[in-house]
Amino acid sequence: MITLAVTVIAGVSGLVGGYQVAIAIAGRVAEIRLEEYANRIMADGEASSAELRTVLAAVSASRDAYCSNAEIGYFRALIFESEYVKDAGRMRDGKIECSAGLGRLERPRAQPEADFVQQDGTEIYTSLSPYRNGDLTTIALKLGESYVVFTPLTRMHLEPAPMHFIETATDSPTQRQRRLLGERVEAGVPLPSADGTERLGDDLYVTRCSIRYFNCVTAYAAIPEIIAANREKVAGCTGLCGLVGVCVGLLLSQLYRRNKSVEQQLRRAIRGDRLDVVYQPVVAPSTGRIVGAEALARWTDEGGTAVGPDVFVRLAEERGFVGEITTLVVRHVLADFGETLRGRPDFRVSINVAAADLADPGFLPMLERALTAAGVAARSLVIEITESSTARRDVAIETIRCLRLRGHSVHIDDFGTGYSSLAYLHELSVDAIKIDRAFTQAIGTGAVTVAILPQILAMAGALKLGVVAEGVETQEQAAYFAAAGLPVALQGWLFGRPVAAGVFRRLLGAERKAAPVQVEGAAQLTANPSHAA
Repeated sequence: MITLAVTVIAGVSGLVGGYQVAIAIAGRVAEIRLEEYANRIMADGEASSAELRTVLAAVSASRDAYCSNAEIGYFRALIFESEYVKDAGRMRDGKIECSAGLGRLERPRAQPEADFVQQDGTEIYTSLSPYRNGDLTTIALKLGESYVVFTPLTRMHLEPAPMHFIETATDSPTQRQRRLLGERVEAGVPLPSADGTERLGDDLYVTRCSIRYFNCVTAYAAIPEIIAANREKVAGCTGLCGLVGVCVGLLLSQLYRRNKSVEQQLRRAIRGDRLDVVYQPVVAPSTGRIVGAEALARWTDEGGTAVGPDVFVRLAEERGFVGEITTLVVRHVLADFGETLRGRPDFRVSINVAAADLADPGFLPMLERALTAAGVAARSLVIEITESSTARRDVAIETIRCLRLRGHSVHIDDFGTGYSSLAYLHELSVDAIKIDRAFTQAIGTGAVTVAILPQILAMAGALKLGVVAEGVETQEQAAYFAAAGLPVALQGWLFGRPVAAGVFRRLLGAERKAAPVQVEGAAQLTANPSHAA
């Protein structure tokens, strides 16, 4: 009788425990699937937004007469080479006057006011005629007198029931978050403007926001619907014994701790000085000589897996300790190249600085202490910041001003992926721009992005800025920049991959003994010390 009772109790406990574990797993699976869903939609949105912005810039850069046959033909060529853009044209005084698809309109079509106005002045339309097609949403971006249109069909096919999504954008004048795409907004559906996960009753919400394009995606689903969709698995798990339930519970706990575990590994690696710093050469095209290096952090986790900087640096930014990585890189640079920097005033090392560093009151004092202790001049350490890190304009301008007063050169990294205008660059008062590798890789391919390179170089020349071209892999690319007539420096696999400090120092030593090598097609440029690295 006791045995039967124990067996019954154990069986009931196993069933109850198995059911509870099944419900917990279903909830976690729902959260993971929502995260993946939101990430896929955001990735698609980032890709389409990048192309839209690129084509919009190309439309604005048209040199043909306004709405002439030649300009309309130019627009059609842009559309033909685009994946997402469906039309492009001109709009003046709220009226469409011509486009690749419509041609030149004898009677310009009046349009409603924009639904959104973004921080950079870009206007967004969701009901631009003549692009209405029933319930199908079309999105149009307008900047100045230029506009582009796309139909987000690629995002629509991402929607697997019972998951839903809302894509929102921030209207700059009102600072309100409003629907752009996806499900119609219902009462109680939140429209957050920051990354996060939230559960309200039986509904789970996962939000991902783009720093670059000011939009957010909220994926959501009802937990009961997720469970109902997986009822066979729930029933199977319910029938497992208590021991299996315990094992699954332990596995679930590990899944919950997975993200935190990666963070803790990274924190331990920083505390134990187990991040590596490698250096990629920066050369002058006129001589082929190394004039500087970019310091790049690398990390291999405790399982032996190499983790990309785009992953661990972003994790450190999100968790608020990216400054510790910056401090570690500065310490390594001065230890690895202190003697070289003291003996070669013309040699510079660049370090990448995050947006959080610019706002950190301890950043500038840390730099000054480290340089003083190493006996290295501030001019030997170049500070690289991304366009996105200058979003807080007042903080960025003040920090850049202080850096330059102390003797540092400041470069805008990955230039061209954001939208720094001529006036904004002048206001930031930086020393040089680093052209993103996407533009370099387009040289010789006939891609639309090539047409933007002369505009970027002209902007740099107008502001007397130095230029560093990233991602140089061929002689054709090197010769293109070498002939630009600007103080251009080159960086890429053509001149060397990132290597350890010891290997880099040997390269410098061997270079001093070798004869100068000039990049084919290079002009005889005079190196500007403030821009060379």
